[in-house]
Amino acid sequence: MKDKTIDYVLRTTWLAVNKMYNEEASKFDSTMATGFTLLNIDPEKGTPSTSLGPKMGMEATSLSRILKTMETRGLIERKPNPEDGRGVLIHLTEFGREKRAYSREKVLTFNETIRDNISEEKLNHFYEVAELINEMISNKKIYNQDK
Repeated sequence: MKDKTIDYVLRTTWLAVNKMYNEEASKFDSTMATGFTLLNIDPEKGTPSTSLGPKMGMEATSLSRILKTMETRGLIERKPNPEDGRGVLIHLTEFGREKRAYSREKVLTFNETIRDNISEEKLNHFYEVAELINEMISNKKIYNQDK
């Protein structure tokens, strides 16, 4: 373990989580990206399409493809934003709500299982380290962009 770099551990762990969620989602003819998107759409009021990308940390092009597929599959519908005539709200259909509930259940199961097997202290350290890494990256403390 000492020979592995931090980014290697982060990447391989995320790839394993990604694969696990995609395998689960494929049982219901879906993908992790679709489930993640469903979880980020407000089930009551809908969500402005322009805020979904930043909320999910996704580029607009990738999100557009996912939303188009979701709309084709009948998971979402786009409606004009009553507060901003130029904007669009993404709303879940009844089918989308069902898939969202399924996605939520899978995420909660993952979290419960991890919490049942890892001490609170270790999880707190994990969150602390992840937060520090994110902060260092966003504040450009790893690679100075001015050089």
